[in-house]
Amino acid sequence: MIGKLKGTIDEIGEDHVVLDVHGVGYVAYCSSRTLGKLGQAGEAAVLFIETYVREDQFRLFGFLSALEREWFRLLQSVQGVGAKVALAVLSTLTPGELANAIALQDKTMVSRAPGVGPKVAIRIVTELKNKAPAFAGEHSASIGLKQELGEGVASAPVADAVSALTNLGYSRDQAANAIAAALKNGGENADSARLIRLGLKELSNV
Repeated sequence: MIGKLKGTIDEIGEDHVVLDVHGVGYVAYCSSRTLGKLGQAGEAAVLFIETYVREDQFRLFGFLSALEREWFRLLQSVQGVGAKVALAVLSTLTPGELANAIALQDKTMVSRAPGVGPKVAIRIVTELKNKAPAFAGEHSASIGLKQELGEGVASAPVADAVSALTNLGYSRDQAANAIAAALKNGGENADSARLIRLGLKELSNV
């Protein structure tokens, strides 16, 4: 089983990279986001690998981080999501954005990925909602609040503050991040007006 490859980029195709490791060229299929960040032919690269062995094929999938690879595995635990769809999702959303979308139950964000229809998007946000926090990466600090918003159990001041910021044109994710930061500064008992003021201050500093 191959877990990681370190070598030199030989060529980059539309959906794959050929990585030269001590004279052996490994073909690894990647998301467009990963391919875009790899660099050019002749440059060094490291890929975390997921190995697929089937009766009729042996295929490697490459990722820039172990977290991205975990999401690739996690997505395929959802009915209707295979390797192609999982890569499409990871081409559209970073692991952090995906965790946020699932926590917020934002099926519209997930359905932006090619090949992901409304039904599959609903299954992804529903079936993975309890697993997303463990794979939120740098967004871990605010993922709990976003889950509460997604499930409709957030406190009234928090829900009202997030709603107010979204009405001003900010995305639900941006609004939730700002209010999560506002709660740290304003305290858990802050009213919606104070949270909105602090949230706008956070957003102005971004």
